[in-house]
Amino acid sequence: MPKTDQLPLYELTRGEIVESIHCGSIAVSDNQGRLIAWYGDPNTTTFLRSSAKPFQALPFIEAEGPERFNLAAEEIALICASHSGTDKHVEHIQNLQEKTGVQESDLCCGVHPPFDDRTAFELRMHGKPLTPNRHNCSGKHTGMLAFAQMQNWSTADYFEPEHPVQKKILQTFSEMTGVEIEDIIIAIDGCSAPNFAIPLFNAALAYARLCDPADFSSARERACNTIISSMANHARMVSGPNRFDTRLMEVASGKLVSKAGAEGYQAIGIMPGYLGDDSPALGITFKISDGDLRDRARPAIAIEILYQLNVLSEIEKKELMAYGPSRRLKNFRGIEVGIARPVFKLNSIL
Repeated sequence: MPKTDQLPLYELTRGEIVESIHCGSIAVSDNQGRLIAWYGDPNTTTFLRSSAKPFQALPFIEAEGPERFNLAAEEIALICASHSGTDKHVEHIQNLQEKTGVQESDLCCGVHPPFDDRTAFELRMHGKPLTPNRHNCSGKHTGMLAFAQMQNWSTADYFEPEHPVQKKILQTFSEMTGVEIEDIIIAIDGCSAPNFAIPLFNAALAYARLCDPADFSSARERACNTIISSMANHARMVSGPNRFDTRLMEVASGKLVSKAGAEGYQAIGIMPGYLGDDSPALGITFKISDGDLRDRARPAIAIEILYQLNVLSEIEKKELMAYGPSRRLKNFRGIEVGIARPVFKLNSIL
């Protein structure tokens, strides 16, 4: 992405000096495709990474997969999740696999240590191996495999870009984002499934449409509503304890859905009616250019955007203070040495 289009989002000071800056861009769209607010370049083209998961789940939900396999809302949330790999997550993944006939050995997502530190520590202490079900994308892959099985498609190559599952996902993603299939940039994600790069604005549009899908078919509308309600009501399945997506959705109580992606990507969908009578659904996306590998900026930037859009109540702001938008920086002796804070002002038509 062109560096000249990425503007300062978040800075860390030491004394009176700005020591570090995270740059990037923001886009906010309504479900009719109007750019409501922006900062930097809202047409920055970048990969959604795991923020794409609700749309990767959508064809399976739309084809009535949950009804076919009698899935619970927690299991639907896991199909859209980047879960923490706790024992509770694995228990629900196993339930999902038992209902759909998917075997853990069928998953081609690979393995990594659980995102949950306590779980990762306990696995190391007891010498237990890492398995695919602990992978944050195991729900997504189980859903893809279940979709392939119910359509009588091959399963060994379900993650390949030319597989019918992936072609159906790409078609659905194109319809939700308004980007033609030939204009979507495809590459391979960390879990080996295809991932998509499109402009931030179009991804924000897709999240707004996810929250208010009234312009689509009744089957698409039902599927979007199922995804939204499952994620919002089972936020701990979507990420996990002490993680920002989970906490934001818990505090917002059905007002929004939140889904982070790797390398500093974040997407949020705001339900219609929460910014006043007849207010439209909104989609928010932003990308931090340097990838924000330790997640020190992303939650604070997300909260600042919600502040500026007047999405959060005063009570909700207090509940989320641990994440920002500003925080004092202290050294190892507890001495205050600086501050971390957002430094952007949205251009807005609101």
